[in-house]
Amino acid sequence: MQKKKPRILVTNDDGIHSPGIAALAEALREVGEVWIIAPDRERSAVSHSFTMNHPIRVHNLDERTFIMDGTPADCVMFGTRGFLENPPDLVASGINRGPNLGMDTVYSGTVAAAHEGHLHGLPAFAISMNVPAQGEAYRFDGAAKFAKILAQAIFSRHMPDGTFLNVNVPNLPWEQLRGVAVTRLGQRIYRDKIIKRMDPQGKEYYWIGGDSPTWVKAEGTDFHALEENKISVTPLGQDFTQFHAITELDRWDLSLDEK
Repeated sequence: MQKKKPRILVTNDDGIHSPGIAALAEALREVGEVWIIAPDRERSAVSHSFTMNHPIRVHNLDERTFIMDGTPADCVMFGTRGFLENPPDLVASGINRGPNLGMDTVYSGTVAAAHEGHLHGLPAFAISMNVPAQGEAYRFDGAAKFAKILAQAIFSRHMPDGTFLNVNVPNLPWEQLRGVAVTRLGQRIYRDKIIKRMDPQGKEYYWIGGDSPTWVKAEGTDFHALEENKISVTPLGQDFTQFHAITELDRWDLSLDEK
């Protein structure tokens, strides 16, 4: 009897027209049966938001490709909560244009989609590309090739309990990559500020902007892996608890009695 192919749900936050999602889906078709549910437009930095205040409209582009006017987390919820006749065996999100490193993972719709798959008990990963050097284009082929390798590893092994994966790939030719590093999240230094401007009618409007973020240089982090031209694989989880702080907060002797 021929072994049944695993079903893979592919989504992203760059939208259905991004070449990254096309490259990811094409590579993963060599591993399993790929279904795509993706936003109809770019949804970057929407984090883990859901659509709750208006109906969600879904359109099929072909038998296994759907677009919706929702968020990446909406897409995964649809893929795992009954919109598809059968649930997926793996959720893959990306390939994102630009890295998701350090605290970027809090804001990223790409990472949130993988997180949502994990919350439904499925193995899941998010995969992103580092920003190209000036004048260069994104090399999605290398990230797609690694996504295939990773998916095969996930199906042949057991994903560690309580874990989904965040992957960042240097924007280099495959032969220039120096390997794979299992990493921790690094520390991003943001320099955002609120920029106030005036429109032609004299009304105020604002941008959130500022200088490009930097990071704290430390070995073993996702930032450091990319600096060394390595693919970074960071295991993430849903438990934000800072266990070291529990004992200290207990000593605060918090109560409902006013002092």
